[in-house]
Amino acid sequence: MAFNTFIGGIHPPENKHLTEDKAFSNLSIPQLCYIPMQQHVGKPANPIVEVGDTVREGQLIGLSDGYISANVHASVPGKVVEIGRYPTLYSKEGVCVVIEAQGAFSTSGKILDEEQWESLTALDLINRVAEAGIVGLGGAAFPTHVKLQPPRKRQIDTLIVNGSECEPYLTVDDMLMQTHPSEIIEGVRVALKILGITQAFIGIEKNKPKAIQALEERLTAISIPEKITVAPLKVKYPQGAEKQLIHSILKRNVPSGGLPMDVHVVVQNVGTIFAIREAVVLRKPLFERFITVTGEIVKKPGNYKARLGTRISDVIEECGGLTEKPGKIIMGGPMCGIAVDTIEIPVVKGTSGLLFLKNEEIQVSQYRPCIRCGRCVAVCPAGLMPFELVNAIEKGRYDLVEPSNPFDCIMCGSCAYCCPSKRPLNHFIRMAQEKLHKKHKQ
Repeated sequence: MAFNTFIGGIHPPENKHLTEDKAFSNLSIPQLCYIPMQQHVGKPANPIVEVGDTVREGQLIGLSDGYISANVHASVPGKVVEIGRYPTLYSKEGVCVVIEAQGAFSTSGKILDEEQWESLTALDLINRVAEAGIVGLGGAAFPTHVKLQPPRKRQIDTLIVNGSECEPYLTVDDMLMQTHPSEIIEGVRVALKILGITQAFIGIEKNKPKAIQALEERLTAISIPEKITVAPLKVKYPQGAEKQLIHSILKRNVPSGGLPMDVHVVVQNVGTIFAIREAVVLRKPLFERFITVTGEIVKKPGNYKARLGTRISDVIEECGGLTEKPGKIIMGGPMCGIAVDTIEIPVVKGTSGLLFLKNEEIQVSQYRPCIRCGRCVAVCPAGLMPFELVNAIEKGRYDLVEPSNPFDCIMCGSCAYCCPSKRPLNHFIRMAQEKLHKKHKQ
């Protein structure tokens, strides 16, 4: 059987064996939750509570500030003991509402009433998504209500649900699809109604046969008016990148500098789809999420449900501790995740996983000059020539950099992974992007 894929890409070791068969379990509620007001792309939310206030689980505590922003809710019931600045994924001193857990939980361990949504308008549905503070849970954390409302001149005909989970180590999306296929399908249907279309594809790499089977069996067992199809994909990184996913499934090519909506597509992560369903059907805000906690030095690696605002230190304790001091801690996967320098950073909406690596698993070496082997060109999924871009960047020749489409780089790291000279090519390109952004703003 031929599986859909894209041009370029790499095959890093999957390393999913530590958690791929681990069912979800709940992490304990932390005594103190450090809830950042910045958990999304765009402007931080504004705190609307004060020190001394008593809050409910799921209560709005941070109001979105403008269109590209997102609401933030209390992860636990309790008392607001501080509004201060603490290290977060987005800032070394991000504003956090600190809640001391106490009192009764309104949703945890309880069966929530499901509401009928089919009779609601698209506007009603999108308002529920916005109120719940839903953002992209694959890591990008872009406000979902914005993504589900493309400009009217951009006619959307297809929704693609990203269940590929191509990042090594991570298994949270796989387990979510295995255990909650009905909820995911209902979430897809909600998103389709918001977009005013009827066609969706759920892209899943073929190394997740149980997830593919669970969704296909559920789609066969129910009768729905929408056309929802499971699309098995070749195992290759970065299969889950938006533009590559669109090409793999639809054979449409997003133009240079363009967005998925330019080829009539909206892409949402499978975790985001699950959260959309909870926001609309259960009226549940996004204050907890599923994550993978993994690495050879984690005593109890697994897939867990964690409250947003739970610090890494609390997660480590809940997972039995570590067998040795980690050489690196990464929020997300090893390719596109973000390395953090403290265990006091809290889990946020975009945290798909926590990866703890040993010192010997980290390659730290001086990079060498480019030998012009062309391997980076062969694997680049964006069709760039990374070695030429970086050579121009190193020489300060930004007159040559900008015409080479540096903003088409998706920061997947494939080029750096395969470089025999160990050159951090994607980091150079990111530096160029930031410099050009500043230049354009002037």
